[in-house]
Amino acid sequence: MQENHQHTAGSADRLEFYGGGVGALAPLLAFVVGATYLGFAGAPDERGLWTVLLLALGLALLLCRNRERCAEAMVAGMSQPLVLLMILAWLFAGVFGALLSASGLVQALAASAQAVGLQGGLFCAAAFLVACLFSTATGTSLGTMILCFPLLYPAGAGSGASPFWLAGAIIAGSTFGDNISPVSDTTIASATTQAVGLGDVVASRLRYALPAAAVALVGFVALGGGAPVAAAQATAGEMAPLLMLAAPAFVLGLLLRRTHLVVALAAGIGAALVLALATGLLSWSQVVYIDPAAYGARGLLVDGLERGVGVSIFTILLMGIVAVVEASQVVDRFSSGETAATVPSGERQIFGAITVSCLLTTHSSVAILAVGNAARRIGERVGIPATRRANILDTAVCTYPFLLPWFIPTILASNLTVTDGAMPRLTALQIGLANLHSWLLLAILCAAVFLGYGRQQQSDA
Repeated sequence: MQENHQHTAGSADRLEFYGGGVGALAPLLAFVVGATYLGFAGAPDERGLWTVLLLALGLALLLCRNRERCAEAMVAGMSQPLVLLMILAWLFAGVFGALLSASGLVQALAASAQAVGLQGGLFCAAAFLVACLFSTATGTSLGTMILCFPLLYPAGAGSGASPFWLAGAIIAGSTFGDNISPVSDTTIASATTQAVGLGDVVASRLRYALPAAAVALVGFVALGGGAPVAAAQATAGEMAPLLMLAAPAFVLGLLLRRTHLVVALAAGIGAALVLALATGLLSWSQVVYIDPAAYGARGLLVDGLERGVGVSIFTILLMGIVAVVEASQVVDRFSSGETAATVPSGERQIFGAITVSCLLTTHSSVAILAVGNAARRIGERVGIPATRRANILDTAVCTYPFLLPWFIPTILASNLTVTDGAMPRLTALQIGLANLHSWLLLAILCAAVFLGYGRQQQSDA
C-alpha cells in the first residue's frame, strides 16, 4: 500500500513537457549528442561540456509546462548529498594527486617498473590487476580511479606503455570490482531489490566477470606496448619517493575498514603532507605560498583543488538534467509495461528496462533501484532465478557508464589523465573505447540475454 501511495503521489507531481515523453527526453538527448560530438572532435576538456549542459538545461526550461517546478527540480537534483559527496571527492582527490606527483612518486614508480621489466603491455596488464584488486577490496570504482590514475597513468610514460590502453586498463580494473565486490553499491542494490543473498550473487556473477577479465588482461598485454624503453639503473635518491606509497596504502586501509571516502581522502592528504615535508621531498613553500603578482595564493593545494573544479561543475550541471528526467517519470513509464510471458522474453525486458534506466539516470545504483521492483515482478512471474535477475541488472550498469563519453566515470577518468609529464590528456570517448573489460562484459551480457549463456546453470536452489 505504501508503495502504491508513493507512486500515485509521484504521478501527481510529475513534470509535464510539450511533446510528452519526447519533450522530456529532449534535454538529455541534446546533452548526449553534444558530448558525443565533442568526443569525436577530440575535445578532452570537460569545460566544453559545461556549455552543452547549460544549453540542455535551458531546453528543459523551454519545453517544460511548469518552468518554476522544473527549476526547483534542477536545484534539488544539484543539491543532493550524493552530488556534494562526489564534488568533495573530486576536490580532495585533486589535492592528493598533486602532492603525490610533486613528491616524485610517479617517477619512482616508473623507474621501479622499468627495473623489474614491466614495460609496454606488461605495465598495462599490471595496472589492470592493481585496479582490479583495489576495486574489489573497496567496492568503489570512482575511488579506485581517484587513487590509481594519478599514480599509474603518468608512470606509464617511463615504461613505454600506450597512453590509450593504459587509461583503458585502469578504468577497466575499476569496473571489475564495482561489478563483483560484495561491498559495491551496485552489488548491494541488485541483490537487495531481487531479495537474494550477496554471496549467491557474487558467486554466480563470476561466470560473466572472470572470462571478460581474462580476455581483457591478454588484450592489454598484446595491445598496450608503446615505444621500447631501455633498462636503466635507479639510484637510491631516485627511489626515495617510494616512501610516499604509504599515503595511498593508508587510504586503502581506511576504505577497507569502511571509512567514508571523504574522510579517507582527507586522511591521505594529511599523511602525504607529513611524509613529504618530513622527508624533504617537498617544502612548505611548494605546498602553499602568496603570489603578489597574481593577487592570490598558489601552490600544490590550490593547484590540486583546481584540478577538481572542471569535473565538479560538470557533475552539478549533469545532475540537474538527470533530476528533470526523473521528475518527468519517463523511466517509470519504460519499466511499467510488464508483458513478458517466457524466461527469454522476461530477461530481454529486464535488460531493456535497466539499459534505458541507466542511460537516462546516468547513475548505476539509481538505475537499479528505479527498475529493481519491476524486474523482480517480471522474474517471479515467468520463473527467472533471483541471482540471474540481479546479474542482468548489475552487469548492465557496470558497462555503459564506463564506456560512453557522457557518464561521470569516463569524464572523471579523462580529468585524471591531466599530468605534468609526457602522457597526453585523453578524451572520455577515447577512455571508454579502450575499456576492454566493459566491452567484453557487455558482449557476454548480450550473449546471456539473447543467446541464453548461463541460463541453465543458474538457479536459486
